[in-house]
Amino acid sequence: MSRRAASTSRRFADGGSIPFMGSLHPKSRPSPLVSVVLLVGALLVVGYLYSSSGGSNAGKEALMKLQAGVSCSSEVLKAIPILKKAYGDSMHKVLHVGPETCSVVSELSKEEDTEAWGIEPYDLDDADRNCKSLVHKGVVRVADIKFPLPYNRNSFSLVIVSDALDYLSPKYLNKTLPELARVSADGLVIFSGYPGQRRAKVAELSKFGRPAKLRTTSWWVRYFVQTSLQENDSVIKKFEQASAKRSYTPGCQIFHLKSHK
Repeated sequence: MSRRAASTSRRFADGGSIPFMGSLHPKSRPSPLVSVVLLVGALLVVGYLYSSSGGSNAGKEALMKLQAGVSCSSEVLKAIPILKKAYGDSMHKVLHVGPETCSVVSELSKEEDTEAWGIEPYDLDDADRNCKSLVHKGVVRVADIKFPLPYNRNSFSLVIVSDALDYLSPKYLNKTLPELARVSADGLVIFSGYPGQRRAKVAELSKFGRPAKLRTTSWWVRYFVQTSLQENDSVIKKFEQASAKRSYTPGCQIFHLKSHK
């Protein structure tokens, strides 16, 4: 399956949203040269947003949201300082599972005393140089999470999953979620979209094979009880306190679960 995003140039050209075009007189007919200059300028602005901060922070996040709607993987990037406060030493060896895992792994690796690994559940046809390097080193793996994970029990202190479980039917969710808990020693963090959040439906079908099934908080809580997964109340309290101090309001649902011992 291809994970190519929609063409940014096509978005500007087809949408008629080239900056400053609305300021032209409706009866005037700009020369082709003027149109080309404006289009190139718009593309340079988008390119700058993507390339700033190494292409992995605010610029990339802005481009991801522009192309694919709400992204819980970009939410993980914002929540890293909060997670550090809540989990402390449990952040020393982290596995991230989900799209854009190369970006998340790169950011986690910048944290002191944090070793980060990743699983990309979908193809990496459009991977950048940094992502290809992580895959070559074995830091990031491409693996179908509907099957057993290639790790031993308690291989990681913490497992974080985003933008992956929303695309699984209950049949596969019943297999994947216990696997994620199995390979985590100290906890499992789930980032899931809120029902009603905008998604790029066409892009979803090409990347994931099916549209996201965004479930309510009450649905998840009932599911955790049914599958004997327990929420970690002490970590939840620490996470909420750290969020309040930093005025952080999550854009996705965040669940903190205990690992299977």
